[in-house]
Amino acid sequence: MEVFFKWLIKFNVIMENTYSTCSSDPAGEHQSRKNGCHINPSHKNGRRLQLFQMLILPFIPILALIFQTAVTLQNSLLYRQEIVDIDAQVTAATDLGKFVTQMQLERSEVAFYIFTNGNTLRSNLTQRFNVTNLALSKMTTWPRFVLPHHNGSQTVFFDKEAFKESLEDFREKISSEESTVVEVLHWYTSVNAVMLEHLTNQIKETDIGVWKYLIAFKNLLRSIENTGISMVYGINYFARGHLQHSIYTSFVKHDAISQDLLNSTFNYVPQLKSLYHKMSETSPQHHKIHKLREQIIHNERRRHNDDDSIRYYDLMASYVEDLRILQKSVRSYIRDDVNNNLQDANNKEAVGVAILVLVLLVAPIIIIFVRNAVATIQMYAAHLAEKASELHREKLRSDTLLYQMLPPSVAQQLKHTRQVPAEFFEAVTIYFSDIVGFTEIAAVSTPLEVVRFLNSIYKLFDARIECYDVYKVETIGDSYMVASGLPVKNGDRHICEIATMALDLLAGSVLFPIPHRPSERLQIRSGIHTGPVVAGIVGTKMPRYCLFGDTVNTASRMESTGKALRIHISLEMKKALDLVGGFKIEHRGFVDIKGKGVLDTYWLTCREGGIPPKTKNNNIPDSFYLDSEPAFMQRLRENDR
Repeated sequence: MEVFFKWLIKFNVIMENTYSTCSSDPAGEHQSRKNGCHINPSHKNGRRLQLFQMLILPFIPILALIFQTAVTLQNSLLYRQEIVDIDAQVTAATDLGKFVTQMQLERSEVAFYIFTNGNTLRSNLTQRFNVTNLALSKMTTWPRFVLPHHNGSQTVFFDKEAFKESLEDFREKISSEESTVVEVLHWYTSVNAVMLEHLTNQIKETDIGVWKYLIAFKNLLRSIENTGISMVYGINYFARGHLQHSIYTSFVKHDAISQDLLNSTFNYVPQLKSLYHKMSETSPQHHKIHKLREQIIHNERRRHNDDDSIRYYDLMASYVEDLRILQKSVRSYIRDDVNNNLQDANNKEAVGVAILVLVLLVAPIIIIFVRNAVATIQMYAAHLAEKASELHREKLRSDTLLYQMLPPSVAQQLKHTRQVPAEFFEAVTIYFSDIVGFTEIAAVSTPLEVVRFLNSIYKLFDARIECYDVYKVETIGDSYMVASGLPVKNGDRHICEIATMALDLLAGSVLFPIPHRPSERLQIRSGIHTGPVVAGIVGTKMPRYCLFGDTVNTASRMESTGKALRIHISLEMKKALDLVGGFKIEHRGFVDIKGKGVLDTYWLTCREGGIPPKTKNNNIPDSFYLDSEPAFMQRLRENDR
């Protein structure tokens, strides 16, 4: 069980570490897989693992409770079995005690019969033998014991039938002539000693409170046994008038042992002492016994008298009966205590069984409730993950649309700070283009045709400038404005990027037919200038990224004073291209530029080696002229798939 709990704890730690390395955001799912994580609660396998983990959590305390209840129930069963064993011991001890009691009574009457030379006035031996036989037949267990004889021989009794035969043989030999008191005393004392030894070995120590009563029961039974032995010697004294030294010593010994065992019994069961004193106060024979006992202890020679023997026998028999009353009280205490303990064991067993059954019944219900709760949570989590994925896609779509209107770096800064300060750029190249004859074309075209025409040409331009490090600033009517070197600075690359892009756009426009006038070809006029500008966000309702400065005006004048299908550049642009190299330039001459005066300008004709293949695109599909959705929307749709 301990190994199982350790495995569960280790499994939970692994699951927690796994979930901590996994991204719960659908957008981060690819990154999670890339990092080696294959568990996602929003997926089917992930939900199964999560359900298993959630079911384990309530199952651990339930399993612990079942284990604890099972251990408690097992302890209750062991306790109950111990009580049952004690009850069996008490029953066997009671039967054995009853038999020993009858043997003690039989010994007393046989001794009285012998000491009084066959006097039968006190008792009927045949009746006494029958009572002893009845107690022997009721014994449920029989100890295998060895009985020593007076002559030194031994007899082994394996069952009570063999003992009964030996007992009958001994009884037939009892007579005033054939038997002596020593033989009788040895026989009965040996049998009782063996029985009491078996009783001592049979009643084992226990932690239950009944052990005090059991020890008191054994001590009281031994006290009665020693009292019976001393009573035999007392009868001998009054019947013969004097005790020999050995017999006198035995009397004193057994009388002292009897009193000591009786006092020990009172120590274990104090309530017996008060009962004994009460009997002593109400019974006058206790005082007479004390006087007769004093006579025997003095052992003065006297005239033998059968009447004194009978009187002493009757008094001692009455005293022994009082002791047996105490013995019955002890048996009653033992029985009550055992019954109480047995009832307590039954109650504990019933409670343990009830708790175990209740746990077994409630555990599946708890697991079902947890499973339903986890399923509901997982369903909500899956729905939430789906909504989060949709939200992420919509965010990408809105961000992409925002990045078409503003530079990504500026847009991010605007989203976080809601304010973008103006920035000065020392070197930027600006491109302007215009459609030649657009006013005449618009005059003879419908508004829808004009919109489709502009959309087609700008789609072509937008597709081509994707290959360059440039930023489309804006389109105003037929005017197309592109800049390089901002908002992210790129060193001197902005000169080459704009020049190559201008040649590419010019090459593409030559092959571009006007959609509603297929016989006519598009003609554009381009202008380029390089220099410093200031850029920033203008407006709050519809913010735009605008460029300011003389560089913008000069580039615009280069376009307006240029010619169709030509790229008009300034002297500053020409010098910059000469430094870069790889471009062919023709000198145009001096041109009067409005607001600038006369400027020396040039034509950008081509690039040495031509336009790079990756940017050259002369094959324009027919679908390009249709009024279709923007290219960035097509890319979004492809990403969603």
